[in-house]
Amino acid sequence: MLKGLVFAVVWAGSVAAGADWPDWRGPNRDGRSAEKNLPSRWSPQGENLLWKAEIGGRSAPVVFQDRVYLMSTAGKGESLQERVVCLDANTGKLLWDYKYNVFLSDVPPHRISWASPTVDPQTGNVYVFGVGGSLIGFTREGKKLWERSLAEEMGLVTTHGGRTVSPVVEDDLVVVSGITSGWGEQARAAHRFMAFDKRTGEMVYVSAPGGRPYDTTYSPPVIADIDGMRLFIAGGSDGAMHAIQLYTGQPVWKFVMSKRGINTGAAVHGSTVFVSHSEENLDTNEMGLLAALDGTARGDIQKDRIKWQVKGFQGGYSSPVIDGDRLLQIDNGANLFAFDLITGRQLWKQNLGTIQKASPVLGDGKLYVGTENGKFYIIRPGQEKAEILDADQLPGEQEAIIASAAISDGRIYLVSTERTYCIGRKSGGAGSGGAGRSPAPAPGPAAQLQVTPTEVVLAPGAQMRFRVRVFDGNGWLIGEEKAAQWSLEQLTGQISADGVFTAAADRLPQAGKVKATVGNLTGAARVRVIPPLPYDETFDGLAPRSTPAFWINTAGKFEVREMEGRKVLVKLADNPFTKRARTFFGPIDWSNYTIEAEVSAVERRRQMGDAGLVAQRYNLILFGNNQRLELQSWQPETTRTVMKDFPWKSNTWYRLKLRVENRPDGSVRALGKAWPASEPEPAQWTLERVDPVPNRQGSPGIYADAPFEVYFDNLRVYSNP
Repeated sequence: MLKGLVFAVVWAGSVAAGADWPDWRGPNRDGRSAEKNLPSRWSPQGENLLWKAEIGGRSAPVVFQDRVYLMSTAGKGESLQERVVCLDANTGKLLWDYKYNVFLSDVPPHRISWASPTVDPQTGNVYVFGVGGSLIGFTREGKKLWERSLAEEMGLVTTHGGRTVSPVVEDDLVVVSGITSGWGEQARAAHRFMAFDKRTGEMVYVSAPGGRPYDTTYSPPVIADIDGMRLFIAGGSDGAMHAIQLYTGQPVWKFVMSKRGINTGAAVHGSTVFVSHSEENLDTNEMGLLAALDGTARGDIQKDRIKWQVKGFQGGYSSPVIDGDRLLQIDNGANLFAFDLITGRQLWKQNLGTIQKASPVLGDGKLYVGTENGKFYIIRPGQEKAEILDADQLPGEQEAIIASAAISDGRIYLVSTERTYCIGRKSGGAGSGGAGRSPAPAPGPAAQLQVTPTEVVLAPGAQMRFRVRVFDGNGWLIGEEKAAQWSLEQLTGQISADGVFTAAADRLPQAGKVKATVGNLTGAARVRVIPPLPYDETFDGLAPRSTPAFWINTAGKFEVREMEGRKVLVKLADNPFTKRARTFFGPIDWSNYTIEAEVSAVERRRQMGDAGLVAQRYNLILFGNNQRLELQSWQPETTRTVMKDFPWKSNTWYRLKLRVENRPDGSVRALGKAWPASEPEPAQWTLERVDPVPNRQGSPGIYADAPFEVYFDNLRVYSNP
């Protein structure tokens, strides 16, 4: 027995009661409902239409205890925001909504609010993940519990595609994933799965089981008990389907199948895992694959663990659902297929339209699914064919259906890009929501340590108490260890016998680890210690080819170099995949400050890079090719950008200065200027913008887009006078 170990058993978290639909793939995340007597017909004009609300989106709805939650948008142009909406499930009445900004993101306005909310069945709390990396928890009444900004904290990548995973809540964890590029051993870009404590927002673990990422994804995870493990199974940006231990993040197996990211979810039947994609295969020039895998595998899944494959099937967006002994999936061209679960033999095919994104849901022997052409189907799948019971074209001129439907309390909830429809009767009580889970097995010998919180930012002199949890080799919790041996790695300060770390009080920034040892097991948490403002960086104290250790999204993209008798920070131009980078180096709650730095760029083949500063989620950028200075908060939403022509000469140092001020009326004023570094600072600001939907806090940083090298020096960040 480990000394000081407080034993615990992980019991299955409660599932949705009654007929709730708390996850966009249903109570068991498999697209299936156990309800009976569900509607077989409806009409957008009134038949079996209980209500409709003039709120739409691309996000699938979730339903819990007579409330419908979905993601939508609010405002237009400079006032456009993401929006969490709560509707009364019986009437469609708006009960509450919460609006928040998209910032420092490449996602265009028409592709925001992509992911779906998730409800925790234990507490009724709601969790959302925005396209810009904002992970937020709410109470049932819409009160914000906590918020994380993963772009600033973890270097989360957001792209023009806008693909964003929906959160998953299981027991005490909220899990999301995406491509991140942080600091230290997490500086390399990778698809990472990040788990948070659902009550506090503290990070519990970060898992990076994959290889080089290709693009962002929105693969919906499924959680299943296979071979004595509770597995979290989801597609990654590296073209693989991954299985990790839910509670520890430890990789179990992966199946690399595509040269692009995976957007579909898996389906699980017993220990068989069904996966698909629609991109180029690794071993053939065919596009698309449907495969059945042995979910008891370990490591990289090889051919002997593939039960069957259907090459050329292009199911890249819509996730599958299992109906008895059949696997049902819709390909990218809106063709519904049925395959035999055991052999993979195609049983039948039914065309529904031309473009497909939504995943089908199954209840009462019927499929409910819409197409991007705006037609909603109710289908009875059979052994030899599909019977279309009802097909209705939505009335809007461009009313597409991108989201999956939800089944709850005898009703079908359908979200189009323009509206939300409730199909069914006034009173429900149609059946049970989710299947129960058995208690966790008795844990085996100790094999893993988990130190939490696992990612922390502190001020000098601040304290944080760390905890140690012990798990067996299958990822089941044994208990919390009270007598771990603690040590520090690349950190100065004190660590007490009970795991309380006190950072040194001096003003030196730090980046290192708090480590715990129990017997022959070790675990660690990562800590950055960031002094309060002012912050000055000349790079003179850093070794050539290094970067500031506590900066986010810097290593491998920047390096310190001696140039012209001084040390400068160089944005490297040796990798087209990483030629653009935005790095952060402060807490996300800083506000009312100014950042300035000297910048320079080379010109080759009539091409120059771009260089900029970040303050409180606003950018000030010099564009080399366009010879222009821009002040922006969300570049694709161009109404939020002010600009002015600015002649920027290559191989010449300029000074950039960006100030952001929180004003008493709740707005924010951002001011920017640029001038040759050899000249006195001009008295007037070059650009100014008052933001009516402001960002009132945020980390400082720098920005560079370098087809050829861009340079930074003499960086200063300080509180506004």
